[in-house]
Formats: sequence, structure tokens, C-alpha cells
Amino acid sequence: MKILATNIGQRKEIDWKGKKVTTGIFKYPVKEPIFLDVEDVKGDAICNREKHGGIDQAVYAFSEKHYDYFKKMYPDLDWELGMFGENLTLSDLEESEIHVGDTYKVGETLLEVTKPRQPCMKLGVRFNDMSVVKEFWNTTMSGVYFKVLQTGFVKTGDVFEKVVSKPENPTIAEVYTMKRKKKLG
Repeated sequence: MKILATNIGQRKEIDWKGKKVTTGIFKYPVKEPIFLDVEDVKGDAICNREKHGGIDQAVYAFSEKHYDYFKKMYPDLDWELGMFGENLTLSDLEESEIHVGDTYKVGETLLEVTKPRQPCMKLGVRFNDMSVVKEFWNTTMSGVYFKVLQTGFVKTGDVFEKVVSKPENPTIAEVYTMKRKKKLG
């Protein structure tokens, strides 16, 4: 896995069907390295600390390969990396091969896999279509949250080097499928 883009978002207020929504999901690639801290990415807006950020969700990564699946459903969107609210767009993240507890050295950091992302209505706001939330749930292309074990900078081009493998733990895809079954019944 390699970082194709580092993405940062600012706090943004959106009028969504007559309701004010505050979000940080509108993330865009930046050229400079970004600092991965213990509970978040420095300079990146987190507007709902109950659901985003924190030790087990400090950094969110999503695979660039997953973009093609959603582009077919939403061809008229202005597609840019960071579209899914990810801090790191990776070249080939595969949720069915990454296990909870796997640890990677990337840039100056050490990152541990914690959980899949569960989509919320703000993904629908970003896509201007709430049906994307259900479509996201109907895949295993959830992306991955990381805990930051060693803080530091990462940049575009940095490669993920696995330093701890936890094959005895469930994969991110397995965890996501279990969560989907509980959520959707």
C-alpha cells in the first residue's frame, strides 16, 4: 500500500434540505506532509467527536481502487481524492486482507488497524445523495481506521510496511459485515 493523497478538510456548514449540517467530510488533497497525532490529523476538522477522531479512529484511510465502483453510480460528481472523507487515499487497501491489530510503519509513524468505517448521513451530504450510505453498507469497501502508536508526518508516496501481522484476528471486511448485519438486521 502506498499513499496516493493526503487529505485535509475544514469545518463546513451545509444547508441540507432545510437543515444546517456541520461537517468536516469535505476533504481535499494537500501537497505538504500531514501530521498524524494520537487522536486526529493536525489541521483536519472533526465536527463530531462522538463519532469521529479519538484514539481508535485517529486516521481514516480509503482505497483509490474503490473509487471506480462508486464512480459508475455517480458519474456526474466532481471526483477528487478525499471524496470519502479519508485522510489517506491508498493505492490498494484491501479490507479482506487487513486484520484488526495489524501494524504498519509509514513515514515517521506507526499505525495499528482498529476498525472499519461505518457510513453516516454526512457521506450522503458529500455525495448530495443519501442512497450512497446504503450502497456503501452493501459492500465491504469500508476503508480502515488506524490508531497512531507513534506520531509523525506522512506524505504522498510513503509506503506502508507491515511490522506486526495479526492473522488470528478478524479482517476489516469480516468486522464490517458483522456490523452491517447488526445495523441492517
